[in-house]
Amino acid sequence: MFKIKILYLCILLPFLIVALSFLLSIKAKMDKSMSGWARLTLSAKIKGEGIKIIQPNYIGEKITYDVKLGKLHLGKARFNNLANVQLDGRLLNLMTMETKLTQFTDTEKIYSDLQTLLPVRIERDILNWPIRERITEDYDQDNFTVTIIKNKGTKQERLVIKKDSHIHNAVLLPYYVRRMPSLDVGKIIIANLPTRRLEIKLVSIEDIKLPAGTFKAFHFKSTPKQIEIWISTDERRIPLKIQGTGIFGYSMVMSEYILEPIL
Repeated sequence: MFKIKILYLCILLPFLIVALSFLLSIKAKMDKSMSGWARLTLSAKIKGEGIKIIQPNYIGEKITYDVKLGKLHLGKARFNNLANVQLDGRLLNLMTMETKLTQFTDTEKIYSDLQTLLPVRIERDILNWPIRERITEDYDQDNFTVTIIKNKGTKQERLVIKKDSHIHNAVLLPYYVRRMPSLDVGKIIIANLPTRRLEIKLVSIEDIKLPAGTFKAFHFKSTPKQIEIWISTDERRIPLKIQGTGIFGYSMVMSEYILEPIL
């Protein structure tokens, strides 16, 4: 019986990895995320305005996550908060997220506004062996649009999404939420994603045990059920765990945290 279970797992694993790559695509991903998130407001009544967020110095921050499907370890994701850079005459935040699974790699460069953390440009390089795909997402926050261009082999797809307010990117959501001026249980943050609208609610403050240690954390849940986020309650506000609540329930769990300020 044990050998049969192992054989079944070996057959099922490639399909689970493909499914997970799609879910991580909820990182624009929620296009694929998109990873991903949209314009956030403190209240649904605050519409069409970017919110200024607290500005701790996270430059030089490196966070490593274990990527899991249930108890099954699939790979690693590494987040880096790099030095600010110039892009098209604007000084912007630059962050990267690299996810490595079996026969799957997704590398993202994320340029965002210094004051609001709203995305300006996303550059993604995806290798889902043996297929490589490159995606760019250009955000026009004045006109509430995002233009997504996908290049796969000789094929190119172009999609323009129009929203009714500022747009965020999925992968940025935990790093946006951490910078809110105040976090009280019951607080709701509206995420107007490119493909959907989420309400992110702070449901509790609790202890969470991770490979990197035990932390007291803010616990957020989305409506509709799509994601859960745990953020440490200390001054660093570290995104500790990100849990998908879909069919496959993937998770990203922090295993290492480093802060090396860039001078």
